[in-house]
Amino acid sequence: MSSNYRLLVKNAQQVVLICNSGERYLTKNGMQNLHVIENGSIVIGRDGLIKAVGPADAIGAQYSDASFDKVIDATGKCVIPGLVDAHTHPVWAGDRVHEFAMKLAGATYMDVHRAGGGIHFTVEHTRAAPASDLLASLTGRLARMLRAGTTLVECKSGYGLELQTELKMLEVIETARRTLPINISSTYCGAHAVPKGKTVVQATQDILQVQLPRLRERMSAGTLKVDNIDVFCEQGVFDLDSTRAILQAGKDIGLNINFHGDELHPMNAAQLGAELGALAISHLEEVTNDGIAAMVRAKTAAVLLPTTAYILRLPQPRARDMLEAGVIVALGSDFNPNAYCCSMPVVMHLACVNMRMSMPEALAAATINAAYALGRSHTHGSLEVNKHGDLLVLNATRWKHLIYQLGGHQELICHVVVKGNVVYDNDKTLDL
Repeated sequence: MSSNYRLLVKNAQQVVLICNSGERYLTKNGMQNLHVIENGSIVIGRDGLIKAVGPADAIGAQYSDASFDKVIDATGKCVIPGLVDAHTHPVWAGDRVHEFAMKLAGATYMDVHRAGGGIHFTVEHTRAAPASDLLASLTGRLARMLRAGTTLVECKSGYGLELQTELKMLEVIETARRTLPINISSTYCGAHAVPKGKTVVQATQDILQVQLPRLRERMSAGTLKVDNIDVFCEQGVFDLDSTRAILQAGKDIGLNINFHGDELHPMNAAQLGAELGALAISHLEEVTNDGIAAMVRAKTAAVLLPTTAYILRLPQPRARDMLEAGVIVALGSDFNPNAYCCSMPVVMHLACVNMRMSMPEALAAATINAAYALGRSHTHGSLEVNKHGDLLVLNATRWKHLIYQLGGHQELICHVVVKGNVVYDNDKTLDL
């Protein structure tokens, strides 16, 4: 056994493992009863993987002769897994702060969309922006997410709506994935809106005949790694038939299905996703009981986005109905120019207050279940041996403070650790 390790986090008042039997996701009772060790320690090896997690005394005795590159004394503090943000749109130019004022004055999402705003406004600016500008803004946004505790994030394209800009966005995400400490799951979302001047049929044909074949070439050549395919399935955007064709074509080239469904109208998108074997469906504000039942049967995760419903004053997703039915419920920030939120702790708080989730349910939804929605729960989302050593050290004696203290994550998060490396150190006390 190697006696030299990357990191020891010792004597934490609470270590929240989330689960401890290799579960790929949690539902119902499992989400209420998270696995927590009082007074625990955790060891991360040179390969960045967790080697041991358990009571501080036992770990101390077992590793008494070991050396560590870094030791964090977490006395009086808590350790939780790095948070997972299962839905973001972080690559774009052209913010929409002016539209926030319109929405506050009563304009609906589709009112803004029809007025040439919304996605179309951002598409124009993103098409015009050089890749270097997009990478610079993405880097800043991902750094903010990391400081707020997100260690694995899903990143979508979708503000190009034509081949060159979609590839430009995916290349920017790829560069970030290779160079930044945050873990990234990359999503092709060319069907985010119907481009101006095109019909749904024409837009669908362009994706099937031009965009996906080129994407497949780039993936086969190893120059792009893309994980998921997304479609905005909605009235006035992509209908069920177009959505089915695009998602199936993406699945055929090895992408996981992870798409926007049942947001503004009940479209039976949940049933379609379940039928296609979707890994995850996002939004679901208007999902039907049949859709919920179909998702339970197919083990399709529901990625709920409380920020979107909050900002657009929509009905909240039916989290309680989904949880009670046994759906795998995950959370995402939906970070985008319409819903500008980088913080999963804020998302968890909103999920508890507005969607009536409990704090343990919200944390499970932002860790193991969000990782499941990205096909990564075998490596991320809990503090278990052989998983990635991604964790947060919180300056609080109970982990629930991270959710309870709305907007308090900047003071609460002392360390963000990715694969045993401290990538953010906020453990500075102010001299007042």
